[in-house]
Formats: sequence, structure tokens, C-alpha cells
Amino acid sequence: MSNLVIVESPAKAKTIKKYLGEDYDVVASMGHVRDLPSARLSVDVNNNFEPKYEIIKGKEKLVDELIAKAGRSERVYLATDPDREGEAISWHLAYLLGLGLDEIDRVEFNEITKTGIKNGMASPRAINIDLVNAQQARRILDRLVGYKLSPFVSQKIHRGLSAGRVQSVAVRIIVDREQEIRAFKPEEYWTLDAKFIPKGSRKAFNASLYGTKEGKLKITTKEQADKILADLDGAEYMITKVKNGTRKKSPAPPFITSTLQQEASRKLNFQSRRTMKVAQELYEGVEVEGIGAIGLITYMRTDSLRISNDAVADAQAYIRAEYGDNYLPPKPRFFKSRAGAQDGHEAIRPSTPSITPAQVKSSLTTDQYKLYKLIWERFTASQMADCIQKTTQADIEGNGYIFKAAGYKVEFDGFTRLYVEGNDDAQTKDNQILSLEKDTPCKLKELTPNQHFTQPPARYTEASLIKALEEYGIGRPSTYAATISTITSREYVKREGKTLFPTELGEALAGLMKERFPKIVNVKFTAQMEQDLDTVESGKTEWVELLTEFYTEFDKTLKKAKAEMQGVKIQLKEDETDIICEKCGRKMVVKVGRYGKFIACPGYPECKNIKKYVEEVGVKCPKCGGDVIVKRTKKGKAFYGCSNYPTCDFVSWYEPVDERCPNCGDILFKRKGKKGGVFCQHEGCGYKK
Repeated sequence: MSNLVIVESPAKAKTIKKYLGEDYDVVASMGHVRDLPSARLSVDVNNNFEPKYEIIKGKEKLVDELIAKAGRSERVYLATDPDREGEAISWHLAYLLGLGLDEIDRVEFNEITKTGIKNGMASPRAINIDLVNAQQARRILDRLVGYKLSPFVSQKIHRGLSAGRVQSVAVRIIVDREQEIRAFKPEEYWTLDAKFIPKGSRKAFNASLYGTKEGKLKITTKEQADKILADLDGAEYMITKVKNGTRKKSPAPPFITSTLQQEASRKLNFQSRRTMKVAQELYEGVEVEGIGAIGLITYMRTDSLRISNDAVADAQAYIRAEYGDNYLPPKPRFFKSRAGAQDGHEAIRPSTPSITPAQVKSSLTTDQYKLYKLIWERFTASQMADCIQKTTQADIEGNGYIFKAAGYKVEFDGFTRLYVEGNDDAQTKDNQILSLEKDTPCKLKELTPNQHFTQPPARYTEASLIKALEEYGIGRPSTYAATISTITSREYVKREGKTLFPTELGEALAGLMKERFPKIVNVKFTAQMEQDLDTVESGKTEWVELLTEFYTEFDKTLKKAKAEMQGVKIQLKEDETDIICEKCGRKMVVKVGRYGKFIACPGYPECKNIKKYVEEVGVKCPKCGGDVIVKRTKKGKAFYGCSNYPTCDFVSWYEPVDERCPNCGDILFKRKGKKGGVFCQHEGCGYKK
């Protein structure tokens, strides 16, 4: 009889099997096997919130096979992912397979490598029921909010809507930012920017007007700027103060889930769901030429910055060999996790730091390579020496006015030789100024007045929204991707490039929730709920007690809202089209239903005429002259095709533009990615701009 090891995915099973050998049968549960059925609430609110779990539809045969395999095995190991969700899957498996909860059969693999699997198999334990209860409490909490609140929201706005607990808060955050932007009133201000050339030099450096010896000047009008320009006419300039210094820039710590999603958004233009999908593949294992099946990164759902001594030693050995001892810090770097971090796993790092991106590039998909390179470089750079910069600050005086210049020169590049962290803010070029000396006369090369206006706060991107959710304490690392995917797919939020905008539907939902269910969309309340779930995990709070406290107040609020809003319907502004209803002659409008957008007559219920919603690109088909429209795959990915399909078979993943190639005359397409531009797909042409 062999031992049975149950993991979640076939890829993970394949990699683990390689290390465990013939005495072990490694199989996949394909994720959850038992859950709350979606057709009904499935929670008995009058009986301690007892959940009514059922085997997930379509998995009955798989469960029967697992039961049969478990019956033939000497021992069963439950090796699902090392987090709350994985613990719950093991708990459900134990129930279905007839395993006792006190049996020592739960193992965790924080990395899918020979060492990681050996360590996991050497330390089996009983199922952690507190972890299970924390997951169960969250699942029931979300089910109660979703199934009790969604019918009310659908009735008050329009059919088919849903209101999730964490998703509603995320929508509110985006709506609040949009309202801030609308209410923002820009204020005018001016800067005077100069270029000076020190005596004895040919190179100019930049400086900006600071003020006078009395203090900083605030220039708010053109008249003020013009007066200062007049005062400076014919002025002679002298460097009156120079301060030289040294500053050290330390590397960013290795990734945690949220920072990985943020950086992949900034640098790779990956949406968070895409990032987590690829990270899961790298963790579970890929076939690498010359190595075989191996998990290339540690577990990717973590909020801890802890790293093992062995990983640090491996990184140091690589840095020493590749760059030399001077690129190592005086002592190994270790990083402190933020307050409230669960610290269940290490930071996200290469499971084997000596395996470089270049070594595995040929064995990985493009996305896998890009993400592995990002993770590997971030971790390796975190163990490198500081970047040392020589800084200079200088005052330049003329006719009683003071200009200030500041800049730096890199003395030692350190970790920046390998990796520099991205930034959400607009990037400005650092001023790498010359070595300046006090009492040096300067010639004014250029003095330019520049008008500015204060800017409203920036709209959220995926990266900045994830950062905000983390800072507020809303959700957990494993929930960010699903939250953003949900609010965009339900069209509460739309994405333009990287920017997230609330839709009219999203604003209506947020407004209703703020008015009637302020606690549900209150940032502090939601953050406190996350902390309460953590106390369930630590065994300090009973999960039924937590749910009782929440549901008692929630149920009262819901009943009150239903009574006070009886007969009230929130009207959304409908987008009018140029399509004339052939039944009654009205202009048809775009509506949103359970299955997305559709065209309908505004005369409903007298006129019930509806049509399929078609999103036109505004470009004619290059093959037949029909309209090019946006289509979507079953998974929702957009592509472009001819409205005359199947008569015309034109199709493209790239959006066509109303412009022809100057070389061959063929239609041009928008280029994806940060650089944008257009290109020609005609074979052998190669035109792009």
C-alpha cells in the first residue's frame, strides 16, 4: 500500500510526485470539493449560522475517486495550500474521506522544491480548526451580505446587481476619489526656473526661485511674477551657499502579495488577476530544461517579509560571484513585517536564488519569465549594498532674491545596478548638478516664468488601489485580485488604460450603500472586521459570536431600509443611441441587465423591443467594408471582428485604427503596452510608429 498525498492542482501534483517517488500517489482535488451551494443562502441564521455544505456540482466523480484512493492507502496526507483557504479545503477533504480532525495528516509546502517538500513531509500536524473557522466565518459573512443585500440593491437600482462586502468598500473608495476630483478647485501658482553657468565652466545647472532672506515667496499671479522678473533685470548672480553631503538609498524588501501586484502593474502592465495566475504557476512547478519539474518561487500569498537564512546565503553567494564583495552590505539584510502581518510564510522570493532568469527563460512562457525575473531581481537586489550618492545644495543670490539648486551624483550604484522600485507618481528627472563652490559668480543663461495650477488627487490605478486597501486594512493578500476583477466585471468600475473610473452604476450603488448601510461601506468598520477574523484564527474569538454580533445589527438595518424605501426606485441616466425602434419610432437606449449591456426601447412596458448590444470601433473592415466591432471570448478577453461574420472572417487581437500604412496601404493597428503607437501587420512590411 502506498501513501496518498492530496494537493490542489495537477501541476503541483506532478512536481511533488517527482520528489516523493514511487511510495507516494500524489493527486489533485482541483481546488475546493465542498462549498455552500449557490442556489440558496445555505446558512441557517437561526441555528448558530450552521452552513449547509454540499459537494460542488460536477465534482462528485472526483470525490468518489479520492475516497476510493484513500481507502486503499496506508496513510493520507492533506497538502493543500498553506493558508486559510487551503486549511479549509483540507478540512472538507478530511470530512469526506472520513479522517479524524485530530489525525496528524496535514502538511504544508512553502516552496515546491526538494528541500521544501522534505521539510513539509517531516512536520505533519493536525488540521488547525481555528484557521478553518476564520475561513468559514469570512465565507458565511460574505454569503450573508451578498445574498441578503443583493436582492434589495437589485430592486432599488436594476435587476441582476450584487453587493459584496469588500467589493462595496472598494467601489466606495473609487467613487469618493471621483467626487473629490469633481469638487476640487484648482489654484494658480507660478515658478521662476533658471539656468546658471558658473564662472570657469561651460555647463549649466538648473535652479528655482526660493524667495528672499526674509523667507519663501509664494507667487500666485502673473503680475507678481512679472514684478520679480523686472527686479531681476540686469542682476548679477553669486553662489552664496553650498552644502555637500552623502545619502544612502537602501533597496526595497522582497515582495509580499500586495507589493508584487503593485509592481507587476507598474512595470509589466499586468492586472492583479493575471499576476496571481502566473505566480501560482511558478509556485506549483514548471518543467525547466536541465532541472526538471520545480517550483521556482515560494508561496505567493503572504504579508510577511521574513526570509530564510539559507536564501540569504544563496543570494550573497550569487552577488559575490557576479558583482564582487563591494556589492554586499556590511551584514545580511532582514526586513520587519508591518504591524498586523500574519507572518505565516516567507516573503515571495526565488525558491532557489542561484537559478537566474536567464537560465530558465527558454523553459517559461513570456508571462512566467517576466514575473520570475521581477521576483528574482527584487529579492537579489534586497541583499545588495546601498546606492551611495553625493548630494549638493546651493543658494544663488541676485538683487536680493535667492534661487536654490539641488542635485546629486552617483558615487556607487549598489543595488540599483540590478533593480529600482517603480513608483505610482509622475516621474521627474533628478538634477545631476555640477560640483559647485561658494563665492563663484554665475551667468544667467535662462530665466523662465511658468504658470501652474494645483492638481486634484489622482484617480486610482490597480496598483494604487491595492496599496490603499492594504493601508486601510481591507481584505487580505489573497482577496485583492478577486475584488478588483469583481467590481470591473460587474461594471461598477471601468478601466481606461491603467486608470479606474466609477461608472454611473457604481456611483448609484455607492450612494445607496452610504445612505442605507453606512457600516458595510465604512473603511474603519471593514478593517475592524478583518482584525476580528484574525482573532478567530488565533483562537481568541468564537466565530459564531462574531457572526451573531454582525448579523443582529445588519438584519435590523436591512429591514429598516426595506420599509423606508418601499416603492422607491433609483433611476440611472440611460445612454441614448441613434438606433430607431422599428416598432414605435423612439430612439433606443443602452441598458444593463444580468448578462451585461443590451439595447432596449425606452417605451417599456408598452414597447418591449430589445436588441443585442454591439460596441463599434468606428473603423471599417479592411476585407469587406463592414463595421469592426468589439467581441469577447468566453473568459471575457476582448478581440476585434467584422459585424458581417460569418460572411466575413476578419478578426484581430489588436484594435484597428482609421489609418492606412504609408508603406503598403494596409490597415494599421494599435500597439499594446506602455509605448503605444501603431503598426502594420501586413507580412513583410514591418512599419510602426
